[in-house]
Amino acid sequence: MGISAQTKSSKPCLIDKANSARTRKAGFGWNSRNWSGYAVTGAKGSFKRISAEWNVPYVKATERPTYSSAWIGIDGFRNGSLIQTGTGHESVNGSVHYYAWWEILPAAETVIPLPVSPGDHMYALIYKLRPGKWCILLRNVSKGWFFRTVQRYSGPHSSAEWVVEAPLVGGSVAALTRMTSVCFSRCRVNGRSPRLAAANGGYMVQKRVTVAIPSCPNRCGDGFTVRRSYRKSVPLACSRGPLFNPS
Repeated sequence: MGISAQTKSSKPCLIDKANSARTRKAGFGWNSRNWSGYAVTGAKGSFKRISAEWNVPYVKATERPTYSSAWIGIDGFRNGSLIQTGTGHESVNGSVHYYAWWEILPAAETVIPLPVSPGDHMYALIYKLRPGKWCILLRNVSKGWFFRTVQRYSGPHSSAEWVVEAPLVGGSVAALTRMTSVCFSRCRVNGRSPRLAAANGGYMVQKRVTVAIPSCPNRCGDGFTVRRSYRKSVPLACSRGPLFNPS
């Protein structure tokens, strides 16, 4: 599949507390070095099922390696556990690669050996079968394939997320790809709309530059868009602006 041989993995949300006051003023609830999107939290055991749909972004080839992932997951926000599945998009040695994966921390991602292309429509579902047993399901609606695996997981189930991430590569948070926007839709938690609010959202900051920003949630509170950004300041507010196209 031409995927980079470097080991990639996710990491719980790396909250940046230095900008917390400005983040709240902008209407967001958090900002992070590696995540951008929406997260909801609850008591231990609150979340047993999460799902969503999204589009695979187009990535621009870059001279230096850049990486991104779009995924859904349970846990990882204000706790150190995480079960997740999604798509990866990267530019390595001037070539762009796309692929599917699943992951349960602390293990690194497991690549799903099925084709993924930019623009593909993805559907993902993670749910608890019984104590300690979870099902991970990923479907490429555009290409017609379906993947399912059952795995052991015993995290606290106290957060649920829909995220664009700059993954860990070689133990460090990677530079985020130059990519088109990722549109999450039909987000569900425990089978219902999460009724997302701007305060559930967070943006990504790398080297003092805001590199990814989520839009405000749609009117149903179950959809939003994460766009690539190059701002050197904290965003003033979540935006309902047009999709971003890399230049």
